[in-house]
Amino acid sequence: MDRLPSERMFVTVLETGSFAAAAQRLGTSSGQASKLVARLESDLGVRLLHRTTRALSATEAGQVYFERLRNLIDEFDALDTETRNAALLPRGKIRLSAPLSFGTIRLAPLLAEFAKAHPDIALEVQFSDRLANLVDEGFDMAVRVGKPRDTTLIARKLCHAQLIVAAAPAYLATHGTPQTPQDLTAHNCLIDTNYRDPNRWTFAQNQSVAVAGRLTFSNASACMIAAEAGLGIAASPDFVLADSLANGRLVRLLTRFEEPPMTVFALYPSGRHLALKIRVLIDFLAQHLSPPA
Repeated sequence: MDRLPSERMFVTVLETGSFAAAAQRLGTSSGQASKLVARLESDLGVRLLHRTTRALSATEAGQVYFERLRNLIDEFDALDTETRNAALLPRGKIRLSAPLSFGTIRLAPLLAEFAKAHPDIALEVQFSDRLANLVDEGFDMAVRVGKPRDTTLIARKLCHAQLIVAAAPAYLATHGTPQTPQDLTAHNCLIDTNYRDPNRWTFAQNQSVAVAGRLTFSNASACMIAAEAGLGIAASPDFVLADSLANGRLVRLLTRFEEPPMTVFALYPSGRHLALKIRVLIDFLAQHLSPPA
């Protein structure tokens, strides 16, 4: 029989951890998923999975088969994609995950331009500061600001982003202008909970300062609005503060203490051939986001 659908389902079941999740990824029912794996076990004459009411796991033979089979399927998909790409224009759906502020400010205009240029590519974009699991949640790629935490993903640099400390002229006139990072301890700082340690701001030469304030947000744009209103000092990326700084609504502070710029990356799962549609989008973003944001 043609075992490829069964083999592909078996690999997906172990990758996702359940028949239901595997069926959802491959667009079928959990019942059909179970039948495909059972058919594969029957054809091979060996049990591949331990099944219980609560969980499933690979048998010893199933684990060996899974590890070798996954690479073969990836190679088959790569060959299939390369052959199709040789004759076709990029097409299909791209599921993209991107951070909220960078996504809405920098990516959204570019994605609209990309969609106009590539009418055969559909985009499904999730703007969220939650770090989605690309494989488990079925995303083709992601854009992330800063060093990727998941080392299993392949990363391509797109541009840079600078973290800037800024405040409104009215706030500085009332409370004074900090001259060093340590001076921030005497100021009302606007806390952004998207950072790993929101109440500790870092600066060049491994300096860090504990900061506090009465306003806490989970969004850099909200911190910017509060800073413009004279409610405190914000530490936000340049792509958020750029217009406010250019128009004088905010003043850049502590420039000689700024850390080196953060890198913005495009990420996609390792072990997969990069489909033409994704390569085209990544190339487009790299071209239009350079020079650094």
